[in-house]
Amino acid sequence: MARSGAAARLALGCLVLLCGAAAVDKVEVSVPEVVEVELGETARINCNFSLPGESDYAYINWFCIDRNRRMKIAYMAGGQIVLADTEYKGRVAMEDDFALTISRVTLQDARSFVCQVGAGSLGVDEKRTQLLVYKTPEPPEIEVNDAGLSVTSKEIPKIAACVSKNGFPAPNITWYKDDTQLQPQESQIDILSTRTKESSGLYTVSSTLYARVSREDRQAHYHCQVSYCLRGADHIAASEKVTLTLYYPTETLTLEVLSPQPQVREGDEVKLLCKGDGNPPPEYTLGKVKEGEEERELEARNGVVILPKVRKEDSGQYVCRIFDFDSMAALEETVELSVNYLEGLKITPEEPIQLQPGDSVALTCDARGSKPLEFRWRKEKKGKQLGQGKQLKVSNVTLESSGNYVCEVTVGGVPGLSRSKQVYVAVHAKPQISPKDSLVRVQHDEVVTLVCRAAGLPLPTITWSANGTVHNHTDHHRTSSNLTLQVTSELLKSGVNCTASNKLGATQHHIKLQQRKATPPAGNTTGKATPPAGNTTEQKTQESKGVIIVAVIVCILLIAVLGAVLYFLHKKGKIPGGRTGKQDITRPDALKEEIVVEVKSDKLPEEAGLLQGANGEKRPAGDQAEKYIDLRN
Repeated sequence: MARSGAAARLALGCLVLLCGAAAVDKVEVSVPEVVEVELGETARINCNFSLPGESDYAYINWFCIDRNRRMKIAYMAGGQIVLADTEYKGRVAMEDDFALTISRVTLQDARSFVCQVGAGSLGVDEKRTQLLVYKTPEPPEIEVNDAGLSVTSKEIPKIAACVSKNGFPAPNITWYKDDTQLQPQESQIDILSTRTKESSGLYTVSSTLYARVSREDRQAHYHCQVSYCLRGADHIAASEKVTLTLYYPTETLTLEVLSPQPQVREGDEVKLLCKGDGNPPPEYTLGKVKEGEEERELEARNGVVILPKVRKEDSGQYVCRIFDFDSMAALEETVELSVNYLEGLKITPEEPIQLQPGDSVALTCDARGSKPLEFRWRKEKKGKQLGQGKQLKVSNVTLESSGNYVCEVTVGGVPGLSRSKQVYVAVHAKPQISPKDSLVRVQHDEVVTLVCRAAGLPLPTITWSANGTVHNHTDHHRTSSNLTLQVTSELLKSGVNCTASNKLGATQHHIKLQQRKATPPAGNTTGKATPPAGNTTEQKTQESKGVIIVAVIVCILLIAVLGAVLYFLHKKGKIPGGRTGKQDITRPDALKEEIVVEVKSDKLPEEAGLLQGANGEKRPAGDQAEKYIDLRN
């Protein structure tokens, strides 16, 4: 195949070479030693040459070497480029700068190519290029031996296998434990590798690692790397890291006591944990050792024994044993369990104590514990501390000394281990009344509530000398009674008695009832006394009516004064009369009816006497519906 204008370009190229290069006496050709290209891409092989100064003719040939046989694939003849009819036809070309390009490179293209340049009688020269075709392999895949490896095995166990597929040329596989590369080592490490050429011409490589292991390798990480060369540089791809399942005998055995507190207390849940460092875990046997008796085996699950609520009897020595069948070794470990306890708490005397005022008593508290005990006394559970020690002396008792005396016992150095017990001390005494009031100011018919409080043992009963509604309340040795009644004339004279009594006697208290003085309302000009305040609603109603009466009287007086003034002026002739055509000041011109002031009242009959007419005439008591004042004259 010819390329038009090739001769002209050749001549131009030669002229450039002759002008730009030093003079040479023979033909010289240069090509790259190696050209690398990835499978399926386009390869380009450059060819540079120099000709003698007097040369005016040159030719170029491209050859490929196949099994030591040359095959021309492209050349220039008669000033034109020709592509030979070979297996490369359609994929090969000669560029304007005489470089050879091969598209869609296959694995078979990995061979030598020759660029030959001739200048007639002045000579010929050629150079060879090696075309390398590569394919990046797939990342390596690792498969670990997950069946479990015994560190005591006499054979070298298989660790893992590694595979990398579809690479060209064939890559290499190396093994690593953590960051250390593994090399074959006699009786310790062995590596078997294989290489397979697929039908596609690509290579699959695999490698299997065999190595002895120890218990320290249970934390080790293994991986493989595939390495290959690309464009003159080394590249690697690593697999994931894997760990091994190793079986090894138990060398160390531990037995622990696990509890909520550092100091075990009665009632705590305690766990006994036996643990060995072997894999798989051994079979554990736990028991309690009691001096002079046969060891008592405990029910254990995976080396754990649970004691739900320990007692002091659970104190003692516990043992854990294992037997390893691989190493044929027996191991044993013991631990001491101390359960702190507090028991036998009692107070002497135990029964409730009865005393008389002025008596004395000694209370004694005792208990047993796993460690020294601390004793504290209180009155009631949350009362103030009375003392420390086993004994409490209470002297010169009074009624207020009655109550529960509590002994609190704690085990020293064991937080949360404490007990308490109490005894009741009763100081029997005649009732004592604590009166709230001795004099109560009241009004007749008023409803009042009287209060009486008494203390004593036995618990006093309160009675009243008057009838009414009674509400009682008791608290320990105290009684409180409320009496609600209506004040009568008899009660104002006699007063009310409150009596508190028990089997030791009775005490009486007198409450005097005194009537309050009535206060008349402001503006009351009648001089009448204000009704009693016993009924609050009635008192307010009467006060309201009084205010209305006063207001009505004031209005009537003002109207009377105004009428008198008008009458005086009329008599003097200052105001013309209505009947002579003079102006009527009592009404506007538009009104022809009489002007009458009307006062309506809803007063009671006894209040009607306060209302009088303008002429001073007193009206009858029954005439309370309407009242009129005539201002015409």
